[in-house]
Amino acid sequence: MKERSTRPYLIRAIYEWCVDSGMTPFISVRVDQRTRVPMEFVKGGEIVLNVSADATRNLTLGNDLIQFSARFGGVSRELSVPVSAVAAIFAKENGQGLFFPQEETEAAGEAQAAVPAADSGETPPSTPGGGKPKLQVIK
Repeated sequence: MKERSTRPYLIRAIYEWCVDSGMTPFISVRVDQRTRVPMEFVKGGEIVLNVSADATRNLTLGNDLIQFSARFGGVSRELSVPVSAVAAIFAKENGQGLFFPQEETEAAGEAQAAVPAADSGETPPSTPGGGKPKLQVIK
C-alpha cells in the first residue's frame, strides 16, 4: 500500500493559519504538462498564485489537486494544480510558510530523462576520483 503524502494536509494547515492570522496565502507552483495555469504568467517554469478567498472562487484544496477560478487581466480562468507541483505555501506579508522539496517520483522522472540513452554512443561522465558519488547541499 502506497503511503499517503503529508503535503496536501500541510498545505491546508498553512492556508488556514494564513487566513486565521489575517494574512494572504500564496502558493509557488512548478509548472508541468499536468498544471493548468495561465502560461503567459509563468516565469522560469514556476508561477506564484494568490489563493486567498478574495482572489479565488470555488477554491478546493484536495488531496491530489488544488482547483479554483481566478481573474487574470479581468478574464476569469479555471486553474488546476497538482498538489505534487506545489513548491511552497506562504504568507505574502511575512514570507512564513512551508517550502517543499521535489517529490521522489518527480526527481526520478527528471533524472531518468537526463540520462543519455545507452545506444546513443555517449558515455556518462565518470565520478571525479573514481570513488562513490557525493551529494552536497548548497545553500
